[in-house]
Amino acid sequence: MLLEDKVVIITGASSGIGAASAKLFAREGAKLVLAARSEDRLDQVVTEINGAGGKAFALAGDVCDEAFAKALVDAAIDEYGGLDVGFNNAGTLGSPGALSDIDVGEWEKTIRTNLTSAMFGAKYQMPAIAKRGGGSVIFTSTFVGHTIGLPGMTAYAASKMGLIGMAQCLAVEYGGANVRVNALLPGGTDTPMAASFANDPEARAMVEKFHALGRIAEPTEIAKAALFLASDHSSFVTGTAMLADGGNSICKAA
Repeated sequence: MLLEDKVVIITGASSGIGAASAKLFAREGAKLVLAARSEDRLDQVVTEINGAGGKAFALAGDVCDEAFAKALVDAAIDEYGGLDVGFNNAGTLGSPGALSDIDVGEWEKTIRTNLTSAMFGAKYQMPAIAKRGGGSVIFTSTFVGHTIGLPGMTAYAASKMGLIGMAQCLAVEYGGANVRVNALLPGGTDTPMAASFANDPEARAMVEKFHALGRIAEPTEIAKAALFLASDHSSFVTGTAMLADGGNSICKAA
């Protein structure tokens, strides 16, 4: 029970890494506030968790709205008495394409969804976590733009690399309050967001070759890495860009 009685907010919790993390964290004793835009899918995750004896409730909304970030923290305090962990996981691939063809509106949407939303989350989560005596904030980043450059992914990479810089600065800013801040960098993962390659055999085979393990991850595997960062097992880990990438950062195989 690595998160026994810990209060955790998870965004992007209706599917993929977020849903897998919610279910795993619940089994480890967490009390959950789950957020996503899709109310129906979010409710399904909550129903599964509560049906298995866990504790979770849903708050549907848009992470790009600052008021929603505050509402999530307020809900955690009202329902459970405080907050210990913020897992800012919601994100988007955006609209891939050459930089010369990127519409500025699509660029700004990707930046706001991946980076600004996480800033909103941390803005309200971190003081609440500090008030409880410390805890953990996690941002879901990526290997794209960090260890591997991929064409057509400039907006995605820029937004996700911003999370690493934010984690490092906030780790120093809140270190004295015992709030740890880390970025988690998954490799290719079989999620709905990755359907553009995960469901296409040829594209999937190409992406699998990026990884030393010769495959992409299941969402639960990334959830286990998030659990480490959320739990006291990572009590001396802060300001890191932690890879859970199946070895794609060191793989040069053709």
